[in-house]
Amino acid sequence: MGIPWAGLGLILAVLISVLIYFAAVYNRLQKLSNGAEATIYQIRVAMKKRLEMIEALVGSVKSYAQFEREALEKITMMRSSVVTAGPEELTRIEGESRGLFGSLIAVAESYPDLKTQETVMVTMEAIREVEDEIARHRYTYNNIIQNFNTMLDTVPSSYVASSAGMKKRDYLNFEEDELRRRGYLTSQGEEPGLPEVIWR
Repeated sequence: MGIPWAGLGLILAVLISVLIYFAAVYNRLQKLSNGAEATIYQIRVAMKKRLEMIEALVGSVKSYAQFEREALEKITMMRSSVVTAGPEELTRIEGESRGLFGSLIAVAESYPDLKTQETVMVTMEAIREVEDEIARHRYTYNNIIQNFNTMLDTVPSSYVASSAGMKKRDYLNFEEDELRRRGYLTSQGEEPGLPEVIWR
């Protein structure tokens, strides 16, 4: 009778160990997933703040350059969509907003009196600070996603993720998108460009 009970105890010990491991891995994956969601929320907030500042900057330079109405409408559209945007949509918004900000910088560089206006310079510096904030959040997000995706690629944590219905997540490729926009990288997809500006 001792041997069957010993075997049953061993089986129970193995099952308990497996359950503990499963729970530990699942909790780790869930923690990474929650961290990614929290970080991407911070990115959305920062990008919305930058779009609001860009809109204010457009108002400051409108007497020097006339932007297409389409470009101004895009700001409104981007502000509304950034709240729920995923990685792919955030990358597109990042590229378009950087392109618009680049055009505004070009306007300021072309007019010395505009460049020395305190409101314009303060707003431009604030936008750059927000861009640095976005870059830091992006770095954090991609590190989290790298750890998350690695766990989904390796055994046995991949089995835990699969049984929990978890799938790999996309990275935020802001820098790559900016390089494509500038022509250093090529892709088959249409890339965001600088909005047209009519100089006065």
